[in-house]
Amino acid sequence: MASNMDVDAGQSNVMAVAGTSSTVTVSLHPLVIMNVSEHWTRVRAQEGKPMQVIGALIGKQKGRNIEIMNSFELSFVEVEADLVIDREYYNMKEEQFKQVFSEMDFLGWYTTGEAPNEADIKVHKQISQINESPIFLKMNPIARCTDLPISIFDSVIDLVNGEATMLFVELQYTLAAEEAERIGVDHVARVSNADNNDSSTVADHLSAQHSAIKMLHNRVKLILDYLKAVDAGTVPKNHEILREAYSLCHRLPVLNTDRFKEDFYTQCNDVSLMTYLGTLTNGCNTINQFVNKFNVLYDRQGMGRRMRGLFF
Repeated sequence: MASNMDVDAGQSNVMAVAGTSSTVTVSLHPLVIMNVSEHWTRVRAQEGKPMQVIGALIGKQKGRNIEIMNSFELSFVEVEADLVIDREYYNMKEEQFKQVFSEMDFLGWYTTGEAPNEADIKVHKQISQINESPIFLKMNPIARCTDLPISIFDSVIDLVNGEATMLFVELQYTLAAEEAERIGVDHVARVSNADNNDSSTVADHLSAQHSAIKMLHNRVKLILDYLKAVDAGTVPKNHEILREAYSLCHRLPVLNTDRFKEDFYTQCNDVSLMTYLGTLTNGCNTINQFVNKFNVLYDRQGMGRRMRGLFF
């Protein structure tokens, strides 16, 4: 049953009183933080100024335990100063992420900015049409603090001045990361720090794999060159070596199955896709640096012309 609840007037009229608690436990993965930060940074670079971004949170929920594992962007339009979520775009994205992350569910949404406000309540009501009890994550990218500038909220309906009102209740959360995420975060942190010359764990692992594959390629090439030389008659036959080569080749048809071919081509496609994404990312970074340098040069030339106009 709803009861009259005081509103925390210290922040805004959308927050419940500080003593209000929720039974929901939330664990947040670093991938979500990186996605939200990248989303806001990219939009700011494109627009030339800080802009609000909105996205969806996906993960797993068991009872009152929520694990936010990933996120994706949402499209929205501004109608009379109100943000309206594009449901068709969400339905398309939901169908796509269900194909890849079939075990994950839509949990809520995220945005950027300072303290929650009435605009967030309006968007939260729209999200409630998709998930009746969504959670809300808000990041303040320009905050200067030692802690993570992230707050997570749940929503409650209570009576305020005799009217049923939706209010936010702040939730406590913990950071949870799998081994792959920890390695990825370590790699990004080390690569993004220009003053740090230390290599990351993933870089060392990839270097070791590259050296192993290169050594395997050289040895296979040596065997192939030897067999070609024997076939051409330029090298005398050594039956012991030929038996070893035949035994090695005899093992290969074991991998020549339909399942192996399907898994092999799937892995090749995944690797090619990651390579293309990496190339596109490097290209976007190069273009971004070029635009920044062009803007700096253009501003300097414009300032020089204005200064010459003042004195001459």
